[in-house]
Amino acid sequence: MLRGVENHSLPRAAAFFDLDKTVIAKSSTLTFSKSFYQGGLINRRAALRTAYAQFVFLAGGLDHDQMERMRQYLSGMCRGWNVRQVKEIVAETLHDLIDPIIYDEAASLIEEHHTAGRDVVIVSTSGAEVVEPIGELLGADRVVATRMVVGDDGCFTGEVEYYAYGPTKAEAVRELAVSEGYDLDRCYAYSDSATDLPMLQAVGHPHAVNPDRALRREAVARGWPVLEFARPVRLKQRLPGFSVPPRPALVAAAAVGAAAATAGLVWYASRRRSTTS
Repeated sequence: MLRGVENHSLPRAAAFFDLDKTVIAKSSTLTFSKSFYQGGLINRRAALRTAYAQFVFLAGGLDHDQMERMRQYLSGMCRGWNVRQVKEIVAETLHDLIDPIIYDEAASLIEEHHTAGRDVVIVSTSGAEVVEPIGELLGADRVVATRMVVGDDGCFTGEVEYYAYGPTKAEAVRELAVSEGYDLDRCYAYSDSATDLPMLQAVGHPHAVNPDRALRREAVARGWPVLEFARPVRLKQRLPGFSVPPRPALVAAAAVGAAAATAGLVWYASRRRSTTS
């Protein structure tokens, strides 16, 4: 159980949630592949490849090398996509695709944190065009997500402006703590992946959710709570008459540059070498 309502004379606090397999049961980006195919953005081969990637993700998650290959593949695949069209497709299919795969347990935690007076922040490696609408659906106060470069023609160039991964997530959390006045010792964080260890270590109340083997090991060793979420439930079925109060989702990691993203990849590569040596 969470603590009671925040004392407003104390510094503010927040709960930081990874998205995929923490709040929702699948990969947010890959879930829209069929919609992108039907919208003419990808061909049948690409749709089948992303479906396979979703299967691998669900079966055991993607390791660092697979994540990097997937990042390169997806960023290359979306080169030339019209950003407005992407946003329209996501908006049209959001409730049909995402609402059924939101974990009931995660939705309850989000409600509890809001009731306790804490902000809720979604921190995801998926693209902002997908994560921001999901954040609004969940009633999140802010969103940190990967951002692609958009050209003057309104289309993705295929380059990554900001990669929300590993230490860059922790950087964003610390920057938000400064800008919003959060006391990190009183903040919470939730993730399923060992790649989010820097974010979990940045707060006073880290939680492992449906953790991969590496994160489960770390959580047990550090005495962190391990939560198992297993009940995806439509929000409307869960709460009759449910409606999310308007909470403008913000992309809050603009100050973190490409050097930090590169540092994240270097960190994870060195971590893998140290754990396998």
